[in-house]
Amino acid sequence: MHIADGILPMGVSIAADAVALAGVYASSRNLDAREIPRMGISTTAMFVVSLIHLPMGGTSIHLGLYGLAGMILGVRSFPAVVVNLLFQSLIFQHGGLLSVGVNSMTMGAGALLSWLIWDFFPGNRAVKSFVCGFLGILLPAFLVSLIFLLLHYGKGMLFLMGLYIPAAVVEGILSFFIYRYIHRVQPEVFAR
Repeated sequence: MHIADGILPMGVSIAADAVALAGVYASSRNLDAREIPRMGISTTAMFVVSLIHLPMGGTSIHLGLYGLAGMILGVRSFPAVVVNLLFQSLIFQHGGLLSVGVNSMTMGAGALLSWLIWDFFPGNRAVKSFVCGFLGILLPAFLVSLIFLLLHYGKGMLFLMGLYIPAAVVEGILSFFIYRYIHRVQPEVFAR
């Protein structure tokens, strides 16, 4: 799901970097110092889970925890996703350095959608935790597939999105259980 350097036209990558940087600025405004440890722990969790690769359909995929980040951090999840992807690019070459912006926008969209669902849609939080985890990884897969389709990289990219449906189910279940545990031991984590 990470887009490598050289895949997108240079102008698109640079424009995406500028938009992502503006997104980091906008979502980090008025940051309270007490929020930073929560952001750091969430970023670390996203980074660590990305190291667990699951072989599927001739490739490998990994979970992202973008939905869980959106639930815990709200709008602050976007800078956490950017930092996570920057480190993944620098250390493991998951995506290109110039493509961090477009990768941040696609994966950050999953975290931000989860924040919107978590904070603004009524409903049972246990159910919403599954939905946030499910959509938090499936939306980025859809967006990457859409980008590739728009750039005429072939219809096989829809197959890529299909691979993420089982991962989305696993991530939804994982988000549900993490929510239930944290809600039981430290419910204020989900309060903003």
